[in-house]
Amino acid sequence: MANSTGERMSGETLEDIEAFAAKLGARAPLIGIDAGTKTLGLALSDITRTIASPLTVIRRTKFKDDAAELLRIAAEHRIDGFVLGLPTNLDGTAGPRVQATRAFARNLNALSELPILLWDERLSTAAAERTLLEADASRRRRAQVIDKLAAAIILQGALDRMRRMKS
Repeated sequence: MANSTGERMSGETLEDIEAFAAKLGARAPLIGIDAGTKTLGLALSDITRTIASPLTVIRRTKFKDDAAELLRIAAEHRIDGFVLGLPTNLDGTAGPRVQATRAFARNLNALSELPILLWDERLSTAAAERTLLEADASRRRRAQVIDKLAAAIILQGALDRMRRMKS
């Protein structure tokens, strides 16, 4: 994207939810992302940013293709920002997946001016798996929806925190 002077605009990656919320407009949805090695699970909020719903899964190929599909979906839903799950280890340390997620965010920032919030996703996939097991979903069905459900859990956590900030 470019601004009015033709300069390339880039987004910003934030870990402070208050700074992220300050960059958002009113009444536009957000996309939550669970970035795995093989897939990008996506979730979408409503325009009031109250409820996160599983949206879709992008099978990862090359970053350029993955980003193009993600940005197409973002434009289709007229979103205002991304909430990207940061897979911090349970003890709070950053492992190789954290580095890969930060690189994904940097590369996406070069293509989009939408802000990205890095949101601690510890145990989101485990919570999604537990939810699906409680719903008695088959192994095949769990495999089909786990990534987008994890993205919804990540996004819902950020939405809940933003709502508590307002009160």
